[in-house]
Amino acid sequence: MKRMHLHMGVEDLDSSIQFYTSLFGVSPTVKQEDYAKWIMDDPRVNFAISTRCDSKRGVDHLGIQCEDRDSLVETANRLSEAGRPLVHQDKTVCCYASGQKVWVSDPQGVPWETFVTDGTSTTFGENFDHELLDATKSTDKTRDNCC
Repeated sequence: MKRMHLHMGVEDLDSSIQFYTSLFGVSPTVKQEDYAKWIMDDPRVNFAISTRCDSKRGVDHLGIQCEDRDSLVETANRLSEAGRPLVHQDKTVCCYASGQKVWVSDPQGVPWETFVTDGTSTTFGENFDHELLDATKSTDKTRDNCC
């Protein structure tokens, strides 16, 4: 089973944590000085906020969290059929977790990540360069970077 992912850039993490805790009725699953994440089953979502989205506030990217590598490969194969450039990250640290990712942008330029995590990290990782998803660039790139 997969889980919807949404990452938002926020200016004030503490007030945002307070708001989303009230909205969801539960405290964050992960809380760091620059990041918070709620993993919920109702609704089935991985909702993350951070102050690390450069100057961008609001929706930073959307995604689908896969439960295992096979599910990630299946999802990436479907994305490749859409004819949009893909960026593969075979080993990455992002959002205090390690794992694999495949990035793509939709026709409007909205970044989507499909990913599977295989562990935790004590560091956030690096921000992913969404410019790598430019449709004018060649497809199936590989980059070891982060969101």
